[in-house]
Amino acid sequence: MAHVVVLGAGIGGVSAALEMKDALGKDHRVTVVSNLADFQFTPSNPWVAVNWRKPEQVSVPLAPVFEKKKIDFIPVAAQKVHPAENRLELVDGRFLEYDYLILATGPHLAFDEVPGLGPEAGNTVSVCTLKHALLASKAYEEFCKNPGPVIIGAAPGVSCFGPAYEFAVILETDLRRRKIRDQVPITYITPEPYVGHLGLGGVGDTKGMLESALRERHIKWIANAKITEVRPDLVKCTELTDEGAVKREHEVPYKYAMIMPAFKGIGAVMGVEHLVNPRGFVLIDKKQRNPTYRNVFAVGVGVAIPPVEVTPVPTGVPKTGYMIESMVTATVRNIKSLIEGGEATEEGTWNAVCLADFGDRGVAFVAQPQIPPRNINWASEGRWVHVAKIAFEKYFLRKVRKGQSEPLFERYSMKLIGIVRLREKK
Repeated sequence: MAHVVVLGAGIGGVSAALEMKDALGKDHRVTVVSNLADFQFTPSNPWVAVNWRKPEQVSVPLAPVFEKKKIDFIPVAAQKVHPAENRLELVDGRFLEYDYLILATGPHLAFDEVPGLGPEAGNTVSVCTLKHALLASKAYEEFCKNPGPVIIGAAPGVSCFGPAYEFAVILETDLRRRKIRDQVPITYITPEPYVGHLGLGGVGDTKGMLESALRERHIKWIANAKITEVRPDLVKCTELTDEGAVKREHEVPYKYAMIMPAFKGIGAVMGVEHLVNPRGFVLIDKKQRNPTYRNVFAVGVGVAIPPVEVTPVPTGVPKTGYMIESMVTATVRNIKSLIEGGEATEEGTWNAVCLADFGDRGVAFVAQPQIPPRNINWASEGRWVHVAKIAFEKYFLRKVRKGQSEPLFERYSMKLIGIVRLREKK
């Protein structure tokens, strides 16, 4: 009997556990280790932060789901991965032996890299976790009683720009609904060399679409900007030229600020030689497999992907839901093949497909492959994106509640986008 351990229970980890168990059946053991007892649908956090969603609407208790599927579940954080010994150390002192390990940990949020950043030791709110989104929603309700300037943005090294764009426009939409938008100047600050770069060098006309979205909502922006300090009432940032020289120093006042942090690998893998790079992201080949520790695979935000291009202010590459599902499917098929005496031959598609919701409309983009030149380099906007994002939320939460393993998003998202593209051509 083979024992497959999945570390992490987010989009990648839950998907990996469910698919792995269905692929292996009762003859093999699957165990999930997570520091959280619930699955939390991270893409809904911007809605939580403006009180459009409640925590119970975007989370699922995992113990009953895994019990029904005959998957072992340990809701305890990992202390350290010991890949040379094929075991996982937990914070409660236990060790868990494995035959195969799937790292689906998500990131460590590097708030400490910018003085004053973060909701716990700093001055800003966050939508990176459900806990942070709830703190953001409480701060937002207080802010609305006495509104003023708002800053939304991203710190140097950020790879996940979608939530920042989403939250900027969702918050603006909510302020209009509350009829206090006229009292709230909004500034978007980003390390991207231009609005719509997204860590991907732009996709289709994301530059024009996102600039237009911000402009028509009277949201000012500072691009190619390195946030250097967040004080209780102002953000300091340095705007650079395309060549990386200092163009202008800014001090932007605020009463409410949400700034995305850069990501790093979690402490349990940080510094493990040959497993991770210097920032703690897991090194993998095209089969999602670590080149040194051949029974260790990784999926999701925690994998090491080089930047699409060098930018004056560092930016990373996003990992979207579609991409993560393709990573999971390849990983599951490879481990199953190895257990059965075969070889690891499957590769994830690694295509970037994103639905960015703006509260009533949105922008969608497809980059195939993720790194240019691309076979598909397309972006579109409209109300259909808002509807599609809600549908994805409902689909994935239902998938987890029911313990379903089929990666329908990967299968059908491209069909939906194909239909939209055909309509646009007409």
